[in-house]
Amino acid sequence: MNSRRQFLSAIPLIAAAPALSSRADDAGGNGLRVMTYNLRYASMKGSEAWPDRRPAMKSLLKQQAPDLMGTQEGVYHQVRDLAADLPEYDWIGTGRDGGSRGEFMAIYYRRERFEPLAYDHFWLSDTPEVIASSTWGNTNRRMVTSVRFKDRRSDKVFHLWNTHLDHALQPAREKAGELIKTRLAKIPSNEPVILMGDFNAEATRNPVYDTLTQGIGFTDSWFAAAQRKNETLNSFNGFAKPVFNSARIDWILYRGEAEVALAEVVVDGSPEGRQPSDHHPVLARMTWK
Repeated sequence: MNSRRQFLSAIPLIAAAPALSSRADDAGGNGLRVMTYNLRYASMKGSEAWPDRRPAMKSLLKQQAPDLMGTQEGVYHQVRDLAADLPEYDWIGTGRDGGSRGEFMAIYYRRERFEPLAYDHFWLSDTPEVIASSTWGNTNRRMVTSVRFKDRRSDKVFHLWNTHLDHALQPAREKAGELIKTRLAKIPSNEPVILMGDFNAEATRNPVYDTLTQGIGFTDSWFAAAQRKNETLNSFNGFAKPVFNSARIDWILYRGEAEVALAEVVVDGSPEGRQPSDHHPVLARMTWK
């Protein structure tokens, strides 16, 4: 099947609730707190079971208060749990195996501030319109979820793309990078874009990074930032002690005129010290010019 109509007709919406105050205001009235976060698949047993991690993740996200967030690896009940814990947000996504099946590249946004104007999904394969397609040898299906937003506060229209590249095969990552680059080129050059995700490739140390940052107008918010926090902390933690090797596999790139006040690999501030995921979230505080 290659029709999108079966799953594009429904956007999961969470019941309305009063919005909490946003920390975006510390970047100016139109500032954005943008986050990418691999949630880690919601296993229900073992030392890192989702029910045990969920309170720490809720605490972290309430503390960081992103305006826009792209998540990776979350399965349907996990994505819904997160939405229930964050009632001031709505979300858009579909499972990589179609419908509610498989992991989501979900995009969360503050309901009162942002209006989704359009959204789409495509798969990272030679047949990107085919649901759950995988043609590059990778056993896990990989995809992109994208939303075109209007910021009600500033009237700015921009695109947000969220993805998760393969963890095992470099050739699959490189082909995914080329496909994303080709698709991004179709967006009018005057429309800003944020591209985020878990790229399973170290920034500045992998050809995929070069593909997506060289010659196509995209800037890494990390290097554009006036200030960086936890500058050498690896964004993957594996539920273990922090490692400081500047291995950042989770990126936030953007195209368009913007000022980036802060980029941060966020360390969990929960009292019990539990790691909510095997990744640290990466956050950028930015303002479109």
